[in-house]
Amino acid sequence: MKPLSDMLVVVVALQHFFFLVLEMFLWTRPIGLRIFRNTPEQAGTMRILAANQGLYNGFLAAGLVWSLTVASPLFAFDIKMFFLGCVVVAALYGGYSVSRRILLIQGLPALVALAVTIALANPYIDADCCAPAPATTVLR
Repeated sequence: MKPLSDMLVVVVALQHFFFLVLEMFLWTRPIGLRIFRNTPEQAGTMRILAANQGLYNGFLAAGLVWSLTVASPLFAFDIKMFFLGCVVVAALYGGYSVSRRILLIQGLPALVALAVTIALANPYIDADCCAPAPATTVLR
């Protein structure tokens, strides 16, 4: 379970690091113009907004990488769910407000990673997750 889920999370994280580079550093370069279908004039006008958007994509990537480094499987699962959910919501909004291509490029990989992680994991039952807390006595 974990290797497949982690591999899909890595794919989504790498996508968002790539988006960070594209939007922050390559927005006005030929590759950025071609990918985002902008003219140099349009790209120049939107350069600051694109860099800001790229930074947010970097935060999503960092959160996804963080989910792979947490020792507690339960906490790692929660972090994965949160950041993959954020990516799906961002893709839905981008698909609605900008281009349906965003749903396919950004949303589909995140949705697959989210579905696989949920389908293959039950962090509340996993044996390697957590032992039940010891019973405590209450002194009166």
